[in-house]
Amino acid sequence: MTIEEALRRAALDAREARLLLAAASGFSEASVMAYPERSLTEETEARFRGYVERRSQGEPVAYILGRKEFYGLELSVNPAVLIPRPETELLVDLALQREFSSVADLGTGSGAIALALKHNHPQARVVAVEASAAALVVAKRNAARFNLDIDFLHGRWLAPLAGERFDLIVSNPPYVAEGDPHLADLSFEPAAALVAGPDGLAAIREIVAAAPSHLVPGGWLLLEHGIGQDLTVSALLRQAGLEEVATWPDLAGIPRATGGRVK
Repeated sequence: MTIEEALRRAALDAREARLLLAAASGFSEASVMAYPERSLTEETEARFRGYVERRSQGEPVAYILGRKEFYGLELSVNPAVLIPRPETELLVDLALQREFSSVADLGTGSGAIALALKHNHPQARVVAVEASAAALVVAKRNAARFNLDIDFLHGRWLAPLAGERFDLIVSNPPYVAEGDPHLADLSFEPAAALVAGPDGLAAIREIVAAAPSHLVPGGWLLLEHGIGQDLTVSALLRQAGLEEVATWPDLAGIPRATGGRVK
């Protein structure tokens, strides 16, 4: 079977099919595109069929490949961690626009935000907190791969940071409401990293309540949130005494991140 025949029979999105065939064959994606007449070995065909079957069952491509690019870093991922999304890069952009020598990433998952911040601001102290021990294994592996010195702590949100204060706290917490119909499309990803109570704001409320006491004067709290949550999150930040509260849109124009500053 040739590359062209394999891709045609896959009945998948063209880009996804090319990525999976490249992984199955060891060819680059560019090579898959450039040489459609190339024959595949039986072993490659079998591996590709397995990948296609997994994808047809709804498994995300990132889990099949075991990797996902985020802010220029190719991270290892597996079902213990949420797959990093492009919209979360906004949180990194906003953080890097601020002056900081210390930052805490709450609910680090694969380590995506923490690694991106440390990679782009190597002088800063970066602390990454995660409640899932399995996720911490993935995050630590990613940090070791890029030789990034990050302090990883096991625990829930700000609980492991007793007595510590930071210039910046960032978080992409779970913000999907229980029973949200979109969860059906996210069944392969860890529910604990997605769902946060009846309205999706339980984790954000917990973080906002505790964050001011862990920020230095002038320190920033930056949070990712879901569609339609920006006004509520802004109100929570103001109620917690934060100032200069603002919301920023992602590339699709959707209000995606909200932050505020301690007096």
